[in-house]
Amino acid sequence: MRLAAAALCALAAAAAQAAGAPPDVVLEGELRGADHQTYREVPFEVPAGTRRITVEFDYSGREDRTTVDLGLIGPDGFLGRDGFRGWSGGNKRRFTVAATDATPSYQPGPLAPGRWALLLGLPNVRPQARDRYTARIWFDERAPAPAPLRDAPGWYRGDLHAHDAHSDAGCPSQSGQRVPCPLFKTVERAAERGLDFIALTDHNTVSQANAIAELQPYYDRVLLLPGREVTTFSGHGNLIGPVDPLDFRVGSAAVPDWNHLLRAAAPLGGVFAINHPIRPSDETCMGCGWTAAPPVDYALVQAVEAVNGADADTPYSGIPFWERLLDAGHRVTAIGGSDNHDATLRGATPGGAEIGTPATVVHARALSIPAILAGLRAGRAFVDVQGDPRRGLRFSASAGTTRADMGDALAAPAGADLGFEATVTGAAGGRAQLVEDGRIVAEQGVDGDEAMLRFPRRGDGRRHWVRLDVRGPDGRLWLLGNPIYVNHDAP
Repeated sequence: MRLAAAALCALAAAAAQAAGAPPDVVLEGELRGADHQTYREVPFEVPAGTRRITVEFDYSGREDRTTVDLGLIGPDGFLGRDGFRGWSGGNKRRFTVAATDATPSYQPGPLAPGRWALLLGLPNVRPQARDRYTARIWFDERAPAPAPLRDAPGWYRGDLHAHDAHSDAGCPSQSGQRVPCPLFKTVERAAERGLDFIALTDHNTVSQANAIAELQPYYDRVLLLPGREVTTFSGHGNLIGPVDPLDFRVGSAAVPDWNHLLRAAAPLGGVFAINHPIRPSDETCMGCGWTAAPPVDYALVQAVEAVNGADADTPYSGIPFWERLLDAGHRVTAIGGSDNHDATLRGATPGGAEIGTPATVVHARALSIPAILAGLRAGRAFVDVQGDPRRGLRFSASAGTTRADMGDALAAPAGADLGFEATVTGAAGGRAQLVEDGRIVAEQGVDGDEAMLRFPRRGDGRRHWVRLDVRGPDGRLWLLGNPIYVNHDAP
C-alpha cells in the first residue's frame, strides 16, 4: 500500500538531513596582531521558532600558532536569563544547542529569537598575523549529519528498546542499594555484548539525549539512537530518532486519539513501532497492551515489536498481532527489543531480559542514525530472538530475472517459477520454516554452521507475504525474518 503524504514528507526530511543543506548563516572575519589576548563577539540573528543551532567553526594560521577559543551567548547578553550558553575553548570545531540537548561544553535550553553571538577568545595571535575565521551556522535539522561510525553497508546488530535512569530503570548501587540505573551502564553493557547500536527509549521523555551527546564520542563503536517510549493508557510505542517535543496525552483534548499523535510524529522523520501489543492493559500494566480506539491508520506505523524480551513463544508474543497487520496489507517491519530496565541483568525471563536479547539485525548502508532508520523502514531486518551473535539470516526470492530481498516486493504471475533462498548461520540442528500468509508451507533442516537452503514454489498470481523463520532443536524460535511481498504494489 502507498505511504501517507506525511510519511513521504518524513522520508524527504530524513534524506535532507543526511545530505545536509547550505548553512543559514556564514560569518567571516579577520584576525590581526592587535587581537592578541582579547575577546570578540560575532553577532547573528536567530529566527523565531528555531529548535536547534549547529555551528561549525574554523580558522587559518595554526601553523603560526594562532589560537581561537569559542563560546556562545544568547540574546540577553552574557549574564541574562538566556545569556551565556557555554564555552568549548579550542577543543571543538562543531557544536549544537537545542532545548533538549547540547554538545558537552554547552547548555541545552530554550532558543529565544533575537541577536545571539559567538564569543571568540584570542589567546595567541602573532603580531604579523592576517588570519581568517569562518563560522557556518544551521538552524533546526539542516546541518550535515555527523559522520557514520562505520561508512560501509552491512548487517548491523542492535537493541531497539532499553530504559535507564531517565525513566524507571533500576540497578544496584556501589553499596547494593536499588537506585535509578545511570545511562552509561546501559551503553557499557551494549558495548560488552558487541552490539552495533542501541536505542535509548525512556518513557515520554528525551532528557537522555543530552547524556547521549556526551557518551557518543567515547563509545565510537556503538551507535546511540535517541528515542522515547510513548506511554499512554491505551498502548505503548517507540518513536526512534527524533528528539522534538511530542504530546503523548492520548485521550486528552489536546491529543484526542492515536491518529492525532501519529500524524504529529510523522513529519519528525523517525520510526514509530508499536510495543508489546499483546499484554494486559489494567492496573498490573496500565496501557501495556495495544487497545487504541478509534482504529489506527497503520500507514503511519513503520514497525511492530514482534518480540519483546523473552516473549516469543508465550501467549504474550506480538507475532500474531504483526501477522494480522500483514494480512490486512500493511507492510510493517517486525523488530525486537529487550525492554531492559536493569543494565546489570543477565539472561532472559518473561519478566525481563538483558540488553541485546533479542537483537534486531538491520541491513543498512552505514552505521548511522539515518541509515539504520532507513533499513528499518525498508523491512531489511530480522530478529535474533536469543541475541546470539553467531546467528544470521539472509533471505531472498526470484521470479525469472527479478530478485527481491527482505522487505521488497516481487511480481510473480500465475504459473511463474518462484525461488526462495536463504543462508542461515549459527543454527546447526535447527529447522528453517517458509511461512506464507502465516502458514508454514515448507520446512528444511539446517545442516552445519552455514546452510544454503532453497524452496521452489509456483506462483498463483495472488498477493502473499512470505518470510523465513528458524527454530532450534527444542522447537523454540531462534530467528524471525521479515517478509518478501509477492504481488504487492511498491510502497
